[in-house]
Amino acid sequence: MRVIGLDLGTQCGYAWTDNGKVEPAFSGVWDFKPRRFEGGGMRYLRFKGELMKLIEPTEPGSRAVFFEEVVAHRGVAAAHAYGGFFGILTELCECWEIPYQGIPVGTIKKRATLKGNANKAMMQRAAFNAWGVGMTEDQADACWTLVCGLEQLGELAGS
Repeated sequence: MRVIGLDLGTQCGYAWTDNGKVEPAFSGVWDFKPRRFEGGGMRYLRFKGELMKLIEPTEPGSRAVFFEEVVAHRGVAAAHAYGGFFGILTELCECWEIPYQGIPVGTIKKRATLKGNANKAMMQRAAFNAWGVGMTEDQADACWTLVCGLEQLGELAGS
């Protein structure tokens, strides 16, 4: 089963596993900053394309998606971007009957650092301690989201 963890945003962190083990090689960051001469919706089309590569199901029940559930944003632009990415994620999952679930930010932070209000540097340090690789804050958040998702599924294999 492919399980995916996402940190939705303009710098969108992603992590996935097919074997229940979180590995930094199967994670990264997609950059959806608006590009010069692009229409306003192109960032969402690029997100949809990348997401489809990860979640396109090969058989029923073969995928699950977890994402960092943010309830407050620093600004209007961040809120709009998150809402757009969230809309695309839920649309694809509904169309392909893929289960998806948000995990509260505090839950992810507490799992990673034992502090529900951990800052970005603490999350990155926890990722380095867990996997021995330096990560961006978005990549670290996606990996920890994946860990939380796997634990909810009961599929965590020694990460």
